[in-house]
Amino acid sequence: MAPSFSSAAIVVISSLVFSLLPSAYSSDFFVDYKDSSVPKSDVRLLEFPLNLEYLEAEFFLFGALGHGLDKVAPNLTMGGPSPIGAKKANLDALTKDVILQFAYQEVGHLKAIKKTVKGFPRPQLDLSASSFAKVIDRAFGKPLEPPFDPYANSINYLIASYLIPYVGLTGYVGANPKLQGAISKRLVAGLLGVESGQDAVIRGLLYEHALENVNPYKIIVAEFTNRISGLRNRLGHAGQKDEGLIVPVTFGAEGKVIGNLLAGDKFSVAFDRTPEEILRIVYGSGNESVPGGFYPKGANGRIARSHLHSASH
Repeated sequence: MAPSFSSAAIVVISSLVFSLLPSAYSSDFFVDYKDSSVPKSDVRLLEFPLNLEYLEAEFFLFGALGHGLDKVAPNLTMGGPSPIGAKKANLDALTKDVILQFAYQEVGHLKAIKKTVKGFPRPQLDLSASSFAKVIDRAFGKPLEPPFDPYANSINYLIASYLIPYVGLTGYVGANPKLQGAISKRLVAGLLGVESGQDAVIRGLLYEHALENVNPYKIIVAEFTNRISGLRNRLGHAGQKDEGLIVPVTFGAEGKVIGNLLAGDKFSVAFDRTPEEILRIVYGSGNESVPGGFYPKGANGRIARSHLHSASH
């Protein structure tokens, strides 16, 4: 049996870990974009992830604190509209502690990217309960009754969180081999490391409850993750790049296990996604030129806007 840790113990451990981090992780590590020599071909790829980083920052900040970037770091929004429907979640002490850490990590990610490239304003985000409910309904192929509410409790919130960091980390995996500059590669490697960690923590917390029902649906947690992953595979139109917490043994590590704490290919290597695949998923439309879902007016940045522009002509 794995040892259990109290919330207080985890907070103490977290403080010790942060105190031991090397000075290279200070805000001075990244060169200001005005002075950096980032290849032009890298700029579009470094800007694009801001769309997901904005979404994660707002969802985690609101979930833990009940407010978002407009209060925590208004300068990072660059005047972009406030998110729709985001609110404080009903979280237990441990989950709130974890989500609060994630929230401030996302603030750091926004700062890191914006110190490397100019970036763009926060896009319009729809983080309402109904927006998440639509994703869950589509994942199951039918409306759940009552509608899924991501803010209702810790398990629901973690299931909603399952929707987010993994998509971002596959995007970083996909972007890395296309980058030319050393600064760009270092930034993306650093972001990928933390996004992967967040996804692992979320999956780990859910895995502990994998066979428990999500009330009041009488559907187990693992089935929620499998359905969400299946939906993302369908929307991405690029084969299987997503897996839930319990899989057929042929999809488990080395074809030996059904537990799937970390998603990966047959060699347990992380999957990759293109910006177009990501847009198809987060729009919920399966089409990078048709906005919707969490981005009712579309994502920002040159890559995302180029698809919206081409669709209007």
